Amino acid sequence: MNRRKFLSYIGCGCCGFILNSCSTAPITERKQLKIISESKLNAQAAQIYEKIKEKEKMSDDIKTLNEIKEIGKKIENSIGEYFYKSKIEDPTINFDWEYILIDNKKIRNAWCMPGGKIAVYTGILDVTKNSDGLAAVMGHEIAHAVAKHSVERASRGVLVNTGTQIFDILSGGKLSQINRTTGMNTVGMLSQLGIMNPFNRKQESEADFLGMIFSSLSGYDIRETVKIWERMKKLNKGKTQPEFMSTHPSAENRIKKINEWTNQIILEYPPIKSS
Repeated sequence: MNRRKFLSYIGCGCCGFILNSCSTAPITERKQLKIISESKLNAQAAQIYEKIKEKEKMSDDIKTLNEIKEIGKKIENSIGEYFYKSKIEDPTINFDWEYILIDNKKIRNAWCMPGGKIAVYTGILDVTKNSDGLAAVMGHEIAHAVAKHSVERASRGVLVNTGTQIFDILSGGKLSQINRTTGMNTVGMLSQLGIMNPFNRKQESEADFLGMIFSSLSGYDIRETVKIWERMKKLNKGKTQPEFMSTHPSAENRIKKINEWTNQIILEYPPIKSS
């Protein structure tokens, strides 16, 4: 079989596969590609979460943990109520929500795994300062799970790897030759900088936007969001890599967009009342 025929067969097969796997992100309606099983990813995330609970030191600050759970519950309920009232399928319907507080002052972070498994590190509390700040951070992390960003990212990774392998075959192994000559995964690096990083930054920006919506729906003051990034920028003391090399938008760009969104979100997504 010649390369042209091979490429046409592969192209047709991939197009059909992709078209059958397209969906949209909730609220933003951004087109998404999902070719990885969400249920499988959620199950894997739950297993990893259990291992993290065994490995990491859990905080004995019960007051803060209860505050995290209270904020989480409000966000859970507001998300469910919003989609119910909007007559849209709730993307969190199969979530098994859980919250932990990890005792590590050196890590200023929080995350939400697929399926609603959430962790907050004590180090981020120096940035959040209050309930509104904590809700902003949690809202952002929960937004990643609600928008199925992990599913989308894994799907894109599979597609990029498959495309690279196909192109290597069609080029007669030229890509493999480049990697051997340079001593590094040149193609992987270029796809990371040119495809994956910009895509990941898009997801981060979407999570900022959705997170603010979820916080506002839950009754929290989202004007605190921009203050968090101002504090984070100050704590980092300018020690950040160029945006094109990063999976996250720069603090400056984040602050700019958050300021642009704040009034719109306050007006369009006021605190939601349970029916």
